Amino acid sequence: MTDPTPAARPTQVLSICPIVLPAPGRPVELQLRVSAPVTGDALPILLLSHGHGPSNFLSSLNGYAPLAHYFAAHGFVVIQPTHLDSKTLPFRGSDHPDAPLFWRARAEDMRRILDQLDTLERAAPAIAGRVDRSKVAVLGHSMGGHTASVLLGARHRDPRDGSEVSLAEPRIRAGVLLAAPGRGDALSQYAAEHYPFFSTIDFSTMTTPALVVAGDKDGSSHLTTAGPAWHADPYVLAPGPKSLLTLFDAGHGLGGVSGYDAAETTDENPDRVAVVQRLSAAFLRTQLYPGDPAWQDARNALTGAADPLGRVESK
Repeated sequence: MTDPTPAARPTQVLSICPIVLPAPGRPVELQLRVSAPVTGDALPILLLSHGHGPSNFLSSLNGYAPLAHYFAAHGFVVIQPTHLDSKTLPFRGSDHPDAPLFWRARAEDMRRILDQLDTLERAAPAIAGRVDRSKVAVLGHSMGGHTASVLLGARHRDPRDGSEVSLAEPRIRAGVLLAAPGRGDALSQYAAEHYPFFSTIDFSTMTTPALVVAGDKDGSSHLTTAGPAWHADPYVLAPGPKSLLTLFDAGHGLGGVSGYDAAETTDENPDRVAVVQRLSAAFLRTQLYPGDPAWQDARNALTGAADPLGRVESK
C-alpha cells in the first residue's frame, strides 16, 4: 500500500530523553521522550500513551518506537511519558488506591504535559518555537487506549465513592485508540475483581473525534468475556464522529506496534503495523487540518489493495 499521508517521504527525526517535568503530588517527577522531525515549523503535537504490558521497558518512554518514529518522521512532535504503571517504576504493587493501572494518573500526566509546554520547550531547545499548540492529538495502545478514551471524554465512576470522574481534555482535538478496553458489563471475573473502575466506563460522553483500531483475533480473555468485539466498543458505544479500523487476523499487538521485534507480539506482521501507522496518521492529519484529503486517500488505498489487511467504517 502506498503511503497516503502528507510528507509521505519520511524526514530525519531527532529524539530527546529523558526530559523531566516537575510533578507536585506525584510519587516521582514525570519523565518524557520527545521525538520530532529535524526540520519544520508549526508542528502538531501527538501525546503517545504506552500500554500496561508485561515487558520491562516497552511500557515506558523507551517503547513504541514503530509509532513514535513514524509520526515524528511524518511531521508530528511526539511526546511519550512514562506512566506510573510502568515496570520501570516500583508502583504496580503499591497500596496506592489507583494501582496497578493508575487510570486517573495516566490522564493527569497528559494534562500536566500540556500545562508545561513552556518548560518542555526550554528543556528541548531543538523544538522550541516549532510547535503548534492549537493542534494536539492523543494516541494510546491497550491501557494507553483507555487513557486516550477518557481524555477524549469517556467517564468513570470512582470505585471508592461512586462519584463521576471526568478527565476530558478540551485541548485535545482528536485521538486514536489501539486495542483499547471496551464496555464494563463484559469484564472477565479477574478484571472485575482487580480493575473495578473498568466496570463503569461510559463511552456516550466521548464526543471528540476518534479512530478506534481493533484486531479481529484479539480475544483478551483475561479482561473480557465478549471476545474481540469488545475492543470495538469505544466506536460502537460512542457518538460520532468516529471511525473503526478492524484489522484482519490481528491480535492485541496489532502486528507489533509496541516495539520492533517484541517477544510479546503474538501476531508480528510489519505490513499490519504499516497499516496502523498510515491510517492513524492520515486520520489525525485530516482531523487537525480540515479539508486535508489524507484520511480519504488512506481509506481508498486500503480498500483498493488486492488483499486488504482490514476494513474501515465510520459514523
